[in-house]
Amino acid sequence: MKTVSMRDVRILLHDIRSVYNTGAIFRTADAIGASHIYLTGYTPTPVDRFGKHRTDFAKCALGSENTLPWEAKKSPAALMKKLKSEGFQIVCVEQSPTSIDYKKFKPGKKTLVVFGNEVDGVPSTNLAKADIVAEIPMRGMKESLNVSVSAGIVLFRWFD
Repeated sequence: MKTVSMRDVRILLHDIRSVYNTGAIFRTADAIGASHIYLTGYTPTPVDRFGKHRTDFAKCALGSENTLPWEAKKSPAALMKKLKSEGFQIVCVEQSPTSIDYKKFKPGKKTLVVFGNEVDGVPSTNLAKADIVAEIPMRGMKESLNVSVSAGIVLFRWFD
């Protein structure tokens, strides 16, 4: 039985290149009870520019693209500003000199979680608008994780 969360969790995906990463994040967002996903920049959407449902997206999202509200927005900065004015706490998941360990972050009742491009991450202009920048500590030789893996780790830690 699905439970209704007392939190309003929203996710912003900016300039994600891979349709498979985006679809996988949709599934994770559904699993944690997120209320909305925003897609900005060139992040792939479940529907192509001709209004047709994308089979490659559906393969990863497994129907969550049909049950989880989503919308494409032009400007992540304008969206972040709007949601902040509505009382949302803005948290970017990114490696940064000012970031904190993701395990030390405690989300509020209204939270927007921002993920960025697989190579370049969340742009510094968006990091500057965040209330918190959180990162997953890397202990091995690699400097980062796949964005959909990162989303799974932090979203389940914060909202499960």
